[in-house]
Amino acid sequence: MKRSSSAGRRKLRALLLVLLAAMFGLISLNAALAHAVAEGDKGYIQEITGVNLIPFVYLGAKHMVTGYDHILFLFGVIFFLYRLKHIAIYVSLFAIGHSTTMLLGVYFNVGINSYIIDAIIGLSVVYKALDNMGAFQRWLGFQPNTKIATLVFGLFHGFGLSTKILEYNISPDGLVPNLLAFNIGVEIGQLTALAMILIAMGYWRRTDSFWRHAYAANTVMLTAGFVLIGYQLTGYFVSQA
Repeated sequence: MKRSSSAGRRKLRALLLVLLAAMFGLISLNAALAHAVAEGDKGYIQEITGVNLIPFVYLGAKHMVTGYDHILFLFGVIFFLYRLKHIAIYVSLFAIGHSTTMLLGVYFNVGINSYIIDAIIGLSVVYKALDNMGAFQRWLGFQPNTKIATLVFGLFHGFGLSTKILEYNISPDGLVPNLLAFNIGVEIGQLTALAMILIAMGYWRRTDSFWRHAYAANTVMLTAGFVLIGYQLTGYFVSQA
């Protein structure tokens, strides 16, 4: 039994190292690209005018599916949610938050430093990991309202989206329909990412390892959030130098 237990711990450590390496690689890639939109997409959007719904739906879906910070937060939000009703409530609150600030941020041309807003998005990942680990109950003696937190961080995620859209310098001609199309694309991307997460989580939750490794998984997510924060803050101070 001791050998089996020791072998299990070694396998778990190896798995965590692989997950950490993969997570750091994805975050580094995402952070490196976070402050510049794809040149092909940018050139195309700058050239077109008027209502172009399909391209903006595509861009919205592409940004959400490849936005590892958004997906990490979404993963944390649904980590301990089992009923579809509860998942729908939290995902809807997140969607309401990021849709509101994304649309208003672009329409009123509200610019926020992209390094700062991405660092706050990284903070949302840290918050959710700590929440899943029960840290706030131990430290504060009470559980913060998770629904309000999801909505508030959704607002910050929306400013992250609006910051990216403003980089496209899109034409004011057809702005509102195009923004709505982009938002629809974001929701399509979010539902796609959510479906993949739920499928993976569904299989994992059927195994005995879920509760044994749930804390470790959130530790990996916590570490990833801190790496993202550090990367963005470093980029901010370097850019100010």
